[in-house]
Amino acid sequence: MYRKLFLLASITVIFFYACKHEVKTEVTPADGNYPPEVSAIIMNKCATAGCHNPQSYQNAGGLLLDTWEHMFNGGSNGAAVVAYSPDLSPLMYFINTAQNGNTDLINQPTMPYNGTPLSNTEYNTIKNWIANGAPDKNGNVPFASNPETRQKMYLACQGAGPCRLVAVIDADKKVVMRYIKIGEPGISEVAHNIRVAPDGRYAYVGFIGGRYVEKIDTRTDSIVATADLGVTAQWSVINVAADGASLMISNWSGTGSLAIVHTATMTTDPLLNGFSWPHGIASNPTFDTFYVPSQYGNTLYKFTQDGTYFKTISIDGQALTVSTIKNVTPDPHDILMLPDHSKYFLTCENTNQVRVMDAYADTVIKVFTVGIFPQELAISKTKPYIFVSCQEDTSAYPLSRGSVYVFDYQQLSFVKRIDASFFQPHGIGIDDQNNAFYVVSRNFDPNGPAPHHSSECGNKNGWYQLFDLTTLTPLTNRRYEVTPDPYFIDPRFKP
Repeated sequence: MYRKLFLLASITVIFFYACKHEVKTEVTPADGNYPPEVSAIIMNKCATAGCHNPQSYQNAGGLLLDTWEHMFNGGSNGAAVVAYSPDLSPLMYFINTAQNGNTDLINQPTMPYNGTPLSNTEYNTIKNWIANGAPDKNGNVPFASNPETRQKMYLACQGAGPCRLVAVIDADKKVVMRYIKIGEPGISEVAHNIRVAPDGRYAYVGFIGGRYVEKIDTRTDSIVATADLGVTAQWSVINVAADGASLMISNWSGTGSLAIVHTATMTTDPLLNGFSWPHGIASNPTFDTFYVPSQYGNTLYKFTQDGTYFKTISIDGQALTVSTIKNVTPDPHDILMLPDHSKYFLTCENTNQVRVMDAYADTVIKVFTVGIFPQELAISKTKPYIFVSCQEDTSAYPLSRGSVYVFDYQQLSFVKRIDASFFQPHGIGIDDQNNAFYVVSRNFDPNGPAPHHSSECGNKNGWYQLFDLTTLTPLTNRRYEVTPDPYFIDPRFKP
């Protein structure tokens, strides 16, 4: 009995759809640089007239399969094949049918479109090939070259169980190149935050409902170590020191705490306690003075790790308070320190504001009104821009929700509101090397738009979109789908 067959609300945008049914003349094509057994399937049943060949692929969801190299450009909805992850490769959902007897997930319309379904043997040939890294005919695995220097984006997805994943995005082709399975067996936890060390050597993941920080080697995209934080908690936001030698992570609760992890040994110092709902984290250049907002209320904590200095700051000039009542207190969600450490920005999700604070006097310099429920802050190092995701903002786009506000942090001025086909945008990733930025849509609301395809993870996929850092306009018209609830994104190799 195969799994439930998912029918999408609209298949007009589906990247395997729109293959016109034509009478195909069987020819012997070139091998497309695929291994022989894979080439025999792809070149004769997929990269054919009316479907995924050079003449027709633009009407087949933009997915060109005439060569191995072109396959890994993906289609209109992102990656079609992710090496080592057949269960997370959309191609597999569309070439599977009830007729071939395979019990894996099926998406409609099945491929070859209006053609003879793949046999069980053919389906498993493709599946095993992807599981073994989807190499070309010479054994080259996609995106495996230049492991020391490859520019990537790391995206933490808040799926549960076997779908606790980090999506690794190749910054050149913009598609998901790997999925990394994260989390501890038998623990109900979700990945909340991921940060890449400034030198790009390692990435670190924290978990809501967990007790560990996991360390990812960005050359191999594998977990190489864990740090035990000593208590299962709502471990939220990570801030990595400039030298990469240590990090701080916040435990988001009414009786919250903060942990320092020494990254070389992945050992921890005793927890720092006495914080209410700590979430975002900023620090001074030497990583010994920290700024941590309390998410519910109007309080910012400024302190040294050694306990010699501790200050509570009102970010709105009112008496310090903790409150969860709508529109009463600012409720600072995220904090971002400017590169010169003279000012810091705070997103205030309860009052739909961004507050700019003097880092020395700890007083308010300016208040900007933004869209509904501002969340994450991201900064460019090549442009004087700070970006703010407003997750629940109204949108003029159909079936969309959310916006992104852009500010000039040098002039402290509003630059632009960006509207696009977002749905609950949250993470923003800046790729200064490629003059681009990523906006990640969570799409976790049950009333959100149906995705292009379903996945083994269940629920609805989220997606990311690409924009130009100079023009602040879309780089492509693609919505690159990923597994459910993509949340936070960070670049490897910051300039």
